[in-house]
Amino acid sequence: MSRVLMWAAAALLSVLITISAFLPAAWLAPLVESRTGGRLTLGDAQGSLWRGSAFVGAAPSGKDAVTALLPGRFAWRLSPLVLLGRVEVTLENAEVLSSAVSIRGSWSTWTISPSSLALPAERLAALGAPLNTLQPAGRMKLGWQQLTLARASSGGVDLNGVMTLDMLAMASRLSPVKPLGSYRMRFDWQGRQANLTLATLDGAMLLNGSGKLQDGHLQFSGTAEAAAGQEEKLATLLSLLGQRRQVNGRNVIGLEFKS
Repeated sequence: MSRVLMWAAAALLSVLITISAFLPAAWLAPLVESRTGGRLTLGDAQGSLWRGSAFVGAAPSGKDAVTALLPGRFAWRLSPLVLLGRVEVTLENAEVLSSAVSIRGSWSTWTISPSSLALPAERLAALGAPLNTLQPAGRMKLGWQQLTLARASSGGVDLNGVMTLDMLAMASRLSPVKPLGSYRMRFDWQGRQANLTLATLDGAMLLNGSGKLQDGHLQFSGTAEAAAGQEEKLATLLSLLGQRRQVNGRNVIGLEFKS
């Protein structure tokens, strides 16, 4: 009887592998949309579940076409060992990734290898308001050391590790000062919560603050002000960011965000 069950299990596994080998890569797009709350999707997905490629875009609304958010195409390789509970995925995109990203683990826990992701700030406007009004420009780089993820018993995924977002030579169509400056935001992830800090590296507009990102909700408190000699040129842009207040005898703009 045990031999019969063993052969039946082997036959079932063979059937699953055969069927899944023909699953098109396009089936991944709805999964990405559901996991990102409808903000992101995969465009022009080609290949199969196991080996394919696509570009990352903003999820379309209505009959709109998918807008690419990142240059190049992401190519992936997924090992069939996932059917046995062992996850091995490799992601590559030479145009934006500093190195290939490997994801290793089981069905419940994973590690993500160190890398960084370059992002042209101009494409952020595709995510909608208020970014489509500010029309940001510049260079952005999201970097991380090894990250660990684990499926939570209550649902969702816990993330642990540190990420940094460098926003370099940033500019906006609403300001004649170009660039406005360079900034760094640090995310210290602990489960589904990240403590974040924002600091100015250099530039005419000074941004600083701290906050928390938890379960997709952002709380941030900080200040924005013009560097010496830039007050008049930045007056219009700063007035759009928040309310003016006095801090240690300086006129600053209070930045308060809550979503």
